[in-house]
Amino acid sequence: MSETIFPSCEVAWFSALCDDDYEFLGVPDANLQSSWEHCRNIVLAAEKGGFDNILLPSGYQLGLDTTAFAAAIAPMLNRMKLLWATRIGEDWPPQLARRIATLDRILGANAAGTAGRLNINVISSDMPGEKLPSAARYARATEVVKILRTLLSGQHLDHKGEFYQLDLDPPRIGTISGRCPAFYFGGLSDEARECAAEGCDVYLMWPDTMPNVRDLIADMTARAARYGRTLKFGYRVHVIVRDTEDEARAYADRLLSKLDDDIGRQIREKSLDAQNFGVQRQQALRGAADGDGFVEENLWTGIGRARSGCGSAIVGNPDQVLAKLRAYQAEGIEAFILSGYPHAAEADLFARHVLPHIQHGPLAV
Repeated sequence: MSETIFPSCEVAWFSALCDDDYEFLGVPDANLQSSWEHCRNIVLAAEKGGFDNILLPSGYQLGLDTTAFAAAIAPMLNRMKLLWATRIGEDWPPQLARRIATLDRILGANAAGTAGRLNINVISSDMPGEKLPSAARYARATEVVKILRTLLSGQHLDHKGEFYQLDLDPPRIGTISGRCPAFYFGGLSDEARECAAEGCDVYLMWPDTMPNVRDLIADMTARAARYGRTLKFGYRVHVIVRDTEDEARAYADRLLSKLDDDIGRQIREKSLDAQNFGVQRQQALRGAADGDGFVEENLWTGIGRARSGCGSAIVGNPDQVLAKLRAYQAEGIEAFILSGYPHAAEADLFARHVLPHIQHGPLAV
């Protein structure tokens, strides 16, 4: 009987720019606090380990400035892509276009020399100090994505929208490819799904049960088709891999062994997105989990007790972790954004025990 051949996927890691690195969840550690040195070391460990891409997250109230960090780390990387998160509500689109082109040039070309290595994680944020309704925020994000695509493709912009009225030529500096980098985007509300379907390239989802992953991919595929578009799909999840399943579960328990529930709640509520649909879904998963925190085989929801956002981890031995990733691939996932606590150490473990068994490379968009 022949072994199933799985297509190539993109495997990315995560750098904890937003004060999100721990040995014990909820217990601050000065050695793991977000700093230039610490987050740089995570990125360099990921490149050394063979990852294809790395997410640089952004939070207004938390951690480091993502743009400054991306510009500083880019010349240190030889091949890995950057998935640079930008908070749409905090920027002016023409300036954002120039910034993207500049970062793309700093990071440099892919191995083939045909394009850059910068991708954009679009966050439909408010301007700090304001509060737009959800529908308005996503409508604004949709406009910004359209503006960026036009300017970064070197075209004249004549945009008359609800939020922006712009008539201007593109900035002098363009991307290496002469095209707009790929947009990665996540969100579960109806407005978020429509924004992704209309304007983005890779739809990112947080951990969920396999039936819900399947349903979400089907829904987003249908929505994109109504715009005459196709999407690729990405999955953002934590991972704990050890030699045996018992060791992996013991490490999961250790992560939570010093967590005070009130501190965990404060951490979850600290983020500006603490009440969005995705966060609420992560809470629902925790509520549906068994007594050990597992909501389905090898998917553990304990991370979400001390984190707003992506709140579950794949937990198991190398074969189990690999099987879980391949199950997601079988449903249509083509990109994974992984993380673990502490981030540099877990990147090394995954790189040694699982990554060599995955056919992977940068996602072609």
